[in-house]
Amino acid sequence: MHPAYLDLNDLGMALDLRWMHIPDKLVARLSDSLERVHREMGDLEAGAIANPDEGRQVGHYWLRAPERAPDPAIAAAIRQVQADIGRFVGALDRRFPDVLLVGIGGSALGPQLVADALSTPGDHRRVHFLDNTDPDGLARVLAGLDLSRTLVVVVSKSGGTPETRNGYLATRAAFQAADLDFARHAVAVTQEGSALDRDAVAGGWLARFPMWDWVGGRTSVLSAVGLLPAALQGLDTADLLAGARAMDEVTRSPDVAANPATLLALAWYQAGEGHGRRAMVVLPYKDRLALMARYLQQLVMESLGKATDRRGDTVHQGLTVYGNKGSTDQHAYVQQLREGPDDFFVTFIEVLEDGGGPVGSLEVEPQVTIGDYLSGFLAGTRRALADVGRSSITLTLDRVDAFRVGALIALYERAVGLYAGLIEINAYHQPGVEAGKKAAGAVLALQRTLLGRLAEGHRGTADALAADLKADPADVHHVLRHLAANGRITRTGHGLEAIYAA
Repeated sequence: MHPAYLDLNDLGMALDLRWMHIPDKLVARLSDSLERVHREMGDLEAGAIANPDEGRQVGHYWLRAPERAPDPAIAAAIRQVQADIGRFVGALDRRFPDVLLVGIGGSALGPQLVADALSTPGDHRRVHFLDNTDPDGLARVLAGLDLSRTLVVVVSKSGGTPETRNGYLATRAAFQAADLDFARHAVAVTQEGSALDRDAVAGGWLARFPMWDWVGGRTSVLSAVGLLPAALQGLDTADLLAGARAMDEVTRSPDVAANPATLLALAWYQAGEGHGRRAMVVLPYKDRLALMARYLQQLVMESLGKATDRRGDTVHQGLTVYGNKGSTDQHAYVQQLREGPDDFFVTFIEVLEDGGGPVGSLEVEPQVTIGDYLSGFLAGTRRALADVGRSSITLTLDRVDAFRVGALIALYERAVGLYAGLIEINAYHQPGVEAGKKAAGAVLALQRTLLGRLAEGHRGTADALAADLKADPADVHHVLRHLAANGRITRTGHGLEAIYAA
């Protein structure tokens, strides 16, 4: 049996599955699989190799419970880094009111979620992010900072991730243009011996903090990746870790009825028939949690979107995630959710405490506050969807604080791992991401070849130049248009008949 409603009173959370209609026969049918998945999760936490492609362990659970690490040296390293972060932040003077974090993917999304969810007017520092390789975007963020009073945290495990490297190089160039010593403002979070680590050592940067091989980017927010910017902001990192630790304790339980991560995995399985046939629409009814959809997009889709299962059979598994926030989306795509294709289920995230000080207690109608409206819109939208047979989950938090944000992160990390086990795929590798990186590298190599040919005096249409190089005409056209738009080559004419030259 499984409950339709689970009250996690000690965590200040609750999970409501009444609108998912999970049949008891599904739980019975999957009982052996659930036992296996929990054993596998125990093995993973004990140090089993979870990513055979790279021979890696997966140890993000150890970050909030170092005593569970399989090696005392790992446990000591985790504790050491947490203490080092405290000492470093405590020793910084107030000459850095702004922090610029340069990262990509999990190295930015997790810290962004935490920073936005827990920010207050009294924060010690404001945290800004460079999380793309868009030059205009980089320039906009850098232009809004007083670099002389900005601390830069560069986050990259390898030090070679192109987006992060480009953001780092652009930031360093901006400091040089302002006649500022970048090293006196710079901190690295990276793997020991990486290209970034070597730069930091050679340049005499302020500090270096480790990224470990056994922590993946999308589960790194409770490592130095997320703890350092959170501590710089003045957030309670001990409570973040405590919340995740407490949720881990609950979600280790093999009792389906008492484990919210198992229940989420079952709900996802039921909604998508074990093949991701319905998307998950994430609707947090709290502005502070607006980034949850983006955060979960990476955590869920990078973990579960796999072409093959663990046996090597082609399965094309995945779980599509999208969303923004309530009640904003009642004026956007909720119309389609109610009356369009039944190809989704909703995850409502509810926060009981309104917050907002005097704004929160302001009555806009007799005995009705602004927060009452938000709460009413959630219940009304859920009812409107249920009335036409649309499924939903409601996850309720008493309030948004560091403890519950940590617990929320840990809940979804575990749910993803359990669901991956149920559908027999490996949640801890990402071959599709690597394929995209390799393809991008090939396009950039083609660009260098094209520039060389044009510099030698060759000219012609994209199709003609592609034929000459035995390259894909679409790729050649893509590269030439971009180069011409930025004044690096000339273009005469329009469309596919345009002539390109040096």
